Amino acid sequence: PISLQKMAANRVFVASHPAYPWLLRLTARGAASSVARPEHGVRKPAMRMTTEEAFVKTLQMHGIKHSFGIIGSAMMPISDLFPAAGIKFWDCAHEYSAGFMADGFTRSTGKMSMMIAQNGPGVTNFVTPVKTAYWNHTPLLLVTPQAANKTIGQGGFQEVEQMAMFSDCVCYQEEVRDPTRLVEVLNRVIEKALHASAPAQINVPRDFWTQVVELPLPTGVRLERSSGGRQSIARAAELLSKAKFPVILNGAGVILSGAVEASAQLAEKLAAPVCCNYQHNDAFPGNHPLHLGPLGYNGSKAAMEVISKADVVLALGTRLNPFSTLPGYGMDYWPKDAKLIQVDINSDRIGLTKAVDVGIQGDAGLVAQDLLAQLSVSAGQAGREARLALVKERQQAWAQELEQMDHENDDPGTTWNQRARAANPERLSPRIAWRAIRRVMPENAIMSSDIGNNCAIGNAYPSFNEPRKYLAPGLFGPCGYGFPSILGAKVGNPDVPVVGFSGDGAFGIAMNELTACGRGDWPGVTMVVFRNYQWGAEKRNTTLWYQDNFVGTELNRGVEYAKLAEACGLKGIKVETVEQLEKGLAAAIEGQMQRNETTLVEVVLNQELGEPFRRDAMKAPVQVAEIG
Repeated sequence: PISLQKMAANRVFVASHPAYPWLLRLTARGAASSVARPEHGVRKPAMRMTTEEAFVKTLQMHGIKHSFGIIGSAMMPISDLFPAAGIKFWDCAHEYSAGFMADGFTRSTGKMSMMIAQNGPGVTNFVTPVKTAYWNHTPLLLVTPQAANKTIGQGGFQEVEQMAMFSDCVCYQEEVRDPTRLVEVLNRVIEKALHASAPAQINVPRDFWTQVVELPLPTGVRLERSSGGRQSIARAAELLSKAKFPVILNGAGVILSGAVEASAQLAEKLAAPVCCNYQHNDAFPGNHPLHLGPLGYNGSKAAMEVISKADVVLALGTRLNPFSTLPGYGMDYWPKDAKLIQVDINSDRIGLTKAVDVGIQGDAGLVAQDLLAQLSVSAGQAGREARLALVKERQQAWAQELEQMDHENDDPGTTWNQRARAANPERLSPRIAWRAIRRVMPENAIMSSDIGNNCAIGNAYPSFNEPRKYLAPGLFGPCGYGFPSILGAKVGNPDVPVVGFSGDGAFGIAMNELTACGRGDWPGVTMVVFRNYQWGAEKRNTTLWYQDNFVGTELNRGVEYAKLAEACGLKGIKVETVEQLEKGLAAAIEGQMQRNETTLVEVVLNQELGEPFRRDAMKAPVQVAEIG
């Protein structure tokens, strides 16, 4: 780890900082790809064009170059123009996965992408990924072609109420009422998505295409984000200046606003340890001496122990989802008597889950800069050396403990994990596999994860020195996220190694993308599938509360995922030892980067089960009336 003094001496808070190249990338969002294309923020004269030409020109103006979905007749007037416009259409095997690809692309690049499919049954498959993107705070454009106006309401072919379907999944939605308003609505939907950092929907009746209109392209508006109210900033700066044990909790907003560097400056001034919110392991550099890792389910014990001592917590760019701070490792660690400063761009989230002493509606990066500027000269000095020593001691102790954790524990009165080890003593445990993976993963790799037992166990292992490197599925909790999201990330980052992770249950939901990603100019990826032949999280619930009465938890032992990949024209390997895993994963990543190969690495594990997802929500059933 780098010393605080050295980091401060080399601090340069500009987009060209060599350690933070993502700042430069973020400034390119929305830039036109060619000088011949319409410019954002420039007034334009009216021009004669078709509605589909107007639509595509508006996409160009906003720099949207990638679209994910499945081709359908209701979108063909615009998709026909995509090649000439420089917009790539990635034709997927299922719209469910296409949505996750768009999420992975945008989260890893900071650039907006588009989801589009056939009206009716194509569009309905987007519901889960759109809601996932909503809680991941991902600005996406959802284009939903609609049944024709002249027949709508008659129960025609592929007709469904598409606006009602997405009303709770997007930050904004609007249906085009007249062909002359198409670009006005499209521009507004795109800007709403960007301003709210969430998906937004445009619903277009299919009979509005191929009509000739005369209108100007939209000018476009970029709203400057706020650094928060002056009084709230002053009050927060005062609390932090007087704190004896300040702790910073970085959330997704730090990543979205490019605020990692600003949060590091603030942390160094205060000598404040920094925790990452659940599933946002890349919200603070893992090589920074104040980094403690993620809170939440299977997170960092060091982070939990240290934040429990805080007298002031700065929750920076986080909505403080209640699941993110549930007790872990037997500790109810949230410091209930600490003063809480919550910063979020969305005022509706501030104070929603925890009592807040100071709420600041604003951009995480701008707020962090203003707080730093208003700190007192003595801020961070009280207990500074003891605090830094504790952070270092807890980091080292947790790293040592994590390195020695080979197996999962059984709750008193249960024996499943003991039996699982005895049944297959030769097989890898999840933790032994994760340690091997960590040794092989390139430092600059982008990683995706999934919902499920084995991925959850791995939450404590990865750390990242840059943001936009960790694609966890988020708090909507969709299975089948790991594979498609890493495909989308690779589309957006072709020169960066990417590795996706899923359990065999979750992968089964997305595995049809094996038939899509080997075609044409799809880039190569590396996908790791943990094979333990069970829905592990649900099986863990069954061992704890349902007396091993396993219902629906067993997977097909005859399926060979590596061979399925080979049958789809991809690479597939099956590994069963640490040596095989390390060599196989390294070779797969090398093949991805050198020969554009997609490789599925099937990792056979024992059936150990980790801490249950919802210990907070489960209890043993009570039998009242006998069922028989």
